[in-house]
Amino acid sequence: MIKVKVKRIVANIATTDMVAGQRFYREVLGLDLLMDHGWIVTYGTEGQMMQVQISTASEGGSGTPVPDLSIEVDDVDEAYARCVQAGHGIEYGPADEPWGVRRFYVRDPFGKLVNVLAHRH
Repeated sequence: MIKVKVKRIVANIATTDMVAGQRFYREVLGLDLLMDHGWIVTYGTEGQMMQVQISTASEGGSGTPVPDLSIEVDDVDEAYARCVQAGHGIEYGPADEPWGVRRFYVRDPFGKLVNVLAHRH
């Protein structure tokens, strides 16, 4: 049997406010602009290879709701400070979780619950 190899998974968020997406994902979280066709804008990390992952969950851990997106960053405390400074409401954390991550939950401008995390070393 021929196996299909998944190369990338992209989260798509419906919106008519592209500027709000730029402010949150590019300016606050620091993602690079990878593509802009006007009707679709893609942010990511230029030149970095990432693992392809998709998770299913019955809860978000520590009694939290399941987030819509999880974004791993290199400095969760800096990401937290930038979200607070930009006026985005924090819904959980920051918290050091027993499974080895430090994280917080924030709503993006489109109402999506975003789990921003960093693995503790």
